[in-house]
Amino acid sequence: MTSTAADRSDTEALSRRVIRQLRSGIGPLFAALVIICIGLSIASPEFLTTSTLTNIMVQVSVVGIAAVGGTFVIITAGIDLSVGSLVALSGMVAATVMAGSSPGAVGLGVAGLCVALAVGAFAGALNGFVVSWLRLVPFIVTLAAMAMARGLTLAISDGRTKFDFPNAFTMFGAKTVAGLPMPMVVMLLVFVIGHVLLRKTTFGHQVFAVGGNQEAARLAGIPVRRVVFFTYMLAGLTAAIAGIVLAGRLNSALPSAANGLELQVIAAIVIGGTSLAGGRGSIVGTFIGVVLIGVINVGLSLLGVNPFWTQFIQGGVIFAAVLLDALSQRRKV
Repeated sequence: MTSTAADRSDTEALSRRVIRQLRSGIGPLFAALVIICIGLSIASPEFLTTSTLTNIMVQVSVVGIAAVGGTFVIITAGIDLSVGSLVALSGMVAATVMAGSSPGAVGLGVAGLCVALAVGAFAGALNGFVVSWLRLVPFIVTLAAMAMARGLTLAISDGRTKFDFPNAFTMFGAKTVAGLPMPMVVMLLVFVIGHVLLRKTTFGHQVFAVGGNQEAARLAGIPVRRVVFFTYMLAGLTAAIAGIVLAGRLNSALPSAANGLELQVIAAIVIGGTSLAGGRGSIVGTFIGVVLIGVINVGLSLLGVNPFWTQFIQGGVIFAAVLLDALSQRRKV
């Protein structure tokens, strides 16, 4: 009897969680993704194949990884425009450290990984310090950081692409695990960690509280400045991981790498249901938003749609997501 009651309780708890997810907007978003996939599979038989679906996941991996940290920032009602430049900077600094190394140079490969992560975390921490303790506007701070990081990338590289990295570095972008591409595996792992951090930890609950109402969070004893600081640091760290994956995929570091990536990251987060006003969002929604953008891009490419129209359609989807978010906020007022 006790076991049966416990099973019934677990089932009811799971049902409540599913209902909450559906009401939060993830259900309709997932339904839209499924409908689009069905439509594209009918229009193009090549779409619903293992190779195409795997290709989509690999293509969105860099955006997806960076979007995990960006979700935390936007939930606190912040914004980070520097992620694209940090992806390029972390990859370029790592490439500089590994310059002239052979494929078997494990030590230099590990050093490159550590340096890339350190650069991303430090840059994110700097953004967080200025936003949280100096109380400057996140948009301006991260816009300046975007320009500075891109300029530093160009200065370090002298505008040149750097090639040929150790296998210990490129494995995260070029190898496979159990038949799955490493970029896809790394992205899924980052999403799982991000989801647990946001939903199952005290820090995650504090992030929502700060985004909902900073003053109320402060009065409740939540260290608002520290929470905001760590969200930006996390965004920098995930940007560095994305930089490692991108450089590993290409086996090169480009000065212009990830140019415009910040817009794709913000688009995926907003499409995934995270409110630009703060206080609402989820890693699951961001994942669906990332995949939706990838499906649209690859699907329209298979249909032979002009790339310029693809960008236009993507912009329209972003506009619709922001409009729905704004209307939702007005209904709450």
